[in-house]
Amino acid sequence: MTCLRGKTIVVMGGTTGLGLSAARAFIAAGANVVVVGRSEANVEKAMAELGPAAFGQSGDARDPGTAAAIIDLAVNRFGGFSGLYHVAGGSGRRMGDGPLHEITDEGWDETLRLNLTSVFYSNRAAVRWFREHSVSGSVLNCGSVLGLSPAAQHFGTHAYAAAKSALIGFTRSCAATYAKEHIRFNVVAPALVATPMSARAQTDEVILNYARAKQPLASDGIGDPADVDGIAVYFMSDAARGVTGQVFAVDWGWGVSESG
Repeated sequence: MTCLRGKTIVVMGGTTGLGLSAARAFIAAGANVVVVGRSEANVEKAMAELGPAAFGQSGDARDPGTAAAIIDLAVNRFGGFSGLYHVAGGSGRRMGDGPLHEITDEGWDETLRLNLTSVFYSNRAAVRWFREHSVSGSVLNCGSVLGLSPAAQHFGTHAYAAAKSALIGFTRSCAATYAKEHIRFNVVAPALVATPMSARAQTDEVILNYARAKQPLASDGIGDPADVDGIAVYFMSDAARGVTGQVFAVDWGWGVSESG
């Protein structure tokens, strides 16, 4: 498959989990990829695995200058910039996120900063570059099924859910504004998937039993990151040139299944 040949894609949060899995898939489809992560060690591991079609750079997506600098790096390294996949984010539980009556002010602020403000920064940098150079492009933001279908018993982190819900409205608004310039914005919304972020759930038998009923298409209740790669490749490819403002759930049956 070479549907991404000639494209250069920036993956914010591309050194582990869903982002790294997507980077592999983008390269397999012919793209050059620049991956960004906060850990230098993870950047080095990703570069060693991904090979010459990839370049890695450490950076914090919460920094307003990171994405713009990475896009410039991609252009200098590979000669262009075609698409942005924003995966960077994570649970705010350790920062004070939780049910509404328990969320701390810091937990609210930091969870939104990690999962929503970072998206604003990267998307703004991408659309500014596309418009400045008068080229079409694709932006894909990684949401969560929890922005669409709550699971209060085991995943009652309301700041995180708020951020992922807001991400949908933000992305669709951007899609409406920039469609006339052939700049596309979409969301992929995975359910419970095997990434470092879900380590707590992967070792909790009660949550696993819940997931087995809620995600019957997943192996032992936990989704495989590779299952999300196909839709990420599609949205980055010219096959999706007519698609914008969409929210695509890869949820292994979550949205249509009863809880355990």
